Amino acid sequence: MDLKGLVNKARATLQKNPNLIEKGGDALDKVTKNKYSGQVDKAQDAVRKAVGAPGQNPGQQNPPTNPTNPGEPLPGQQSPQPQNPQHPQK
Repeated sequence: MDLKGLVNKARATLQKNPNLIEKGGDALDKVTKNKYSGQVDKAQDAVRKAVGAPGQNPGQQNPPTNPTNPGEPLPGQQSPQPQNPQHPQK
């Protein structure tokens, strides 16, 4: 099998089993004792995007919006705090 075939096989496997992306990231976090967890999360997102796998990390998804008023959150949910780039939060 050539390199292109190997890449296509890996892509197909990850599309069918996107939980493998999460498991791989968890293994890296365990070995590195979460020292690089931010970088691992970014890499997981990049892999998901590259193979077309659905997102697995609920903390990084956008909250659902109100279909009646698209700029507002659904009833019972808090709206995100606006950030002022001139005064960064600490």
